[in-house]
Amino acid sequence: MRRDCFRKFKIVFVAAFVLFLQIGCQEQVRVTEKPEPELTAAKPVISPAETQAVVKRKEPGPEISFEQMIYDFGKIGPGTRKVGEFKFTNTGDSLLEIGKIEACCGGTAKLSKNKKKYAPGESGTVEVSYNSGRYPGPITKRLYVNSNDKARPRVTLTIKANIVPKVDYEPKTLKLLLKDENAGCPKITLRSLDNRPFAIKAFKSTADCITAKVDLEVQATKFTLEPKVNIEKLRKGLNGIINISLTHPECNLVTISFTALPRFKVNPPALIVFNAEPQKPTIRKVWILNNYDEDFEIESASSKNDIIKVLSQEKIGNRYNFELEITPPATEGKSRTFTDTFFVNIKGGEKLQIACRGFYSNK
Repeated sequence: MRRDCFRKFKIVFVAAFVLFLQIGCQEQVRVTEKPEPELTAAKPVISPAETQAVVKRKEPGPEISFEQMIYDFGKIGPGTRKVGEFKFTNTGDSLLEIGKIEACCGGTAKLSKNKKKYAPGESGTVEVSYNSGRYPGPITKRLYVNSNDKARPRVTLTIKANIVPKVDYEPKTLKLLLKDENAGCPKITLRSLDNRPFAIKAFKSTADCITAKVDLEVQATKFTLEPKVNIEKLRKGLNGIINISLTHPECNLVTISFTALPRFKVNPPALIVFNAEPQKPTIRKVWILNNYDEDFEIESASSKNDIIKVLSQEKIGNRYNFELEITPPATEGKSRTFTDTFFVNIKGGEKLQIACRGFYSNK
């Protein structure tokens, strides 16, 4: 009896185990045979311009759309004025109102006919002008158009140009010497780079210390000018510029800077005292040199506010050495600084000035 039961149990157990293996194999086959998911195709990249064209507006209202966002003047001459325009249309479904137009440095911008309101479908123009600088090279300027377009209330527009010289000139700067005849001023040559003839309208310099004869009626592609220097006027202002006005359509002005070597050099050029204490003297040394190796004499030296005192004065060759005593005055109120000027009178009329500035200690 027991053997029969055991035999039946054994048969059932083996049958169940076989059935379990079959089910497992079937599941494995199902998993293996399950098709792999198809690869998703990559989405095409859409440029900002295309995005603007295909995106639908979610809300009704005015919409400002420009035909172009960049206006390129191309190659232009320095110191010239160029004009251009940006055309736009109200592509919305209600009244478009243009507000303030913010122009870039060196240019202006305005609405054509000063019209500020545009019905749906109506077009307008933003007129721009640009005055190019004096230096060659590419430039990029921006201007901003404000409107009641809720999606784009402030639109950025760009103008570009490449400034290319149309008239060359030499020298670019003048280095003058007071001791030389005519201050050693060289001739000035102007030459058209595009072979377009021009005339010289005017020749002006700072304080009229440099002049030149010009014939306003003559047109040519090249000019050679012979400047004349007034030495006395040049002494009063050693640095300045020469402006030469031209009729060339792409270059109406040439600017040449000039500088003259002063007769005297002061070192240091200014006196500065840090951490000064009231009534506590500070010693400084100053020397004055003649740049043209000329012999000279100092007639007198003085202090504007009596803060600076000369302790010693010594002449060595073509220079003078000073030893100065600077005594900061008593502070008044909340002032934390003091100033003075040291004057040196050269025999013959020239007067040198040395500025002095002091800063009190925070103690």
